[in-house]
Amino acid sequence: MQHTIAKETEIKGIGLHSGCETTLRLKQAPENFGIVFKRTDIPSQPEIKALYSQVADTRNCTCIADAKGNVVATIEHLMAALSVMEIDNLLIEINNQEMPIMDGSAYPFLKLLQQTGVKEQKAPRRVLKIKKQVTFKDDKGNQIDLYPADDFAIDFTIEFPSKIVGRQNFSGKVTADIFAKEIAPCRTFCEKYQVDYLKSIGLIKGGSLENAVVLDGEQILNEGGFRVANECVNHKVIDTIGDMYTSGYPIIGRVVASKTGHYHNNMVLRALFADASNYEIR
Repeated sequence: MQHTIAKETEIKGIGLHSGCETTLRLKQAPENFGIVFKRTDIPSQPEIKALYSQVADTRNCTCIADAKGNVVATIEHLMAALSVMEIDNLLIEINNQEMPIMDGSAYPFLKLLQQTGVKEQKAPRRVLKIKKQVTFKDDKGNQIDLYPADDFAIDFTIEFPSKIVGRQNFSGKVTADIFAKEIAPCRTFCEKYQVDYLKSIGLIKGGSLENAVVLDGEQILNEGGFRVANECVNHKVIDTIGDMYTSGYPIIGRVVASKTGHYHNNMVLRALFADASNYEIR
């Protein structure tokens, strides 16, 4: 059956790029409502559905927008937690254009949803089943594929020159237990030179060692280092889970990705839905 949250709740934090404090208020929503963001700081209070077709920008994060250009940025970590908690219907009131980054992982959102609880609704859940291989490949050879499978699984590979990161792989089913223990705590990561550049062009005003893993050559600047083995690739898995949930459905299929990001996730969903023979909704 479909689900919403058991009661209203809220969470506050700093936006990674804007540096502004943002409050999210999560509210119950009726059956077949979907995941919808509402910008309460704008007089018209526009509502934007968290769907792949509404994705307007994939640079550094997943950003959705309506036809008038009202945006909500960095939705992927919350979307990943909603996906794993099987929450189908939710109204998310937000008083800024950017989601709070929290600690750079999905864990604060997962913990909030676990504490809030899930309410079963009367309508049945519908799932998106992948029927045949769908591929998106960019001009650099980075590729993502969707394959038929009996459950939701991800195989993700990254490769960086840094020996600290190097080549990492995650491969397996995405279950609630695996997500909570191995995936959700994994923070976004970047090189120090990237931080310096992004700050120079007015971005990541809210960025700090409190909400990202920062690498400097062969050193990790964060006290305590990585939280889990292969934290970097596992964070990419968070992003992939969240972005795949913008399909509007739980996915029954296998995602295989190599050195890809938000752009590729969105493009492969667009390719999927471009041909009705690629999938079945049931």
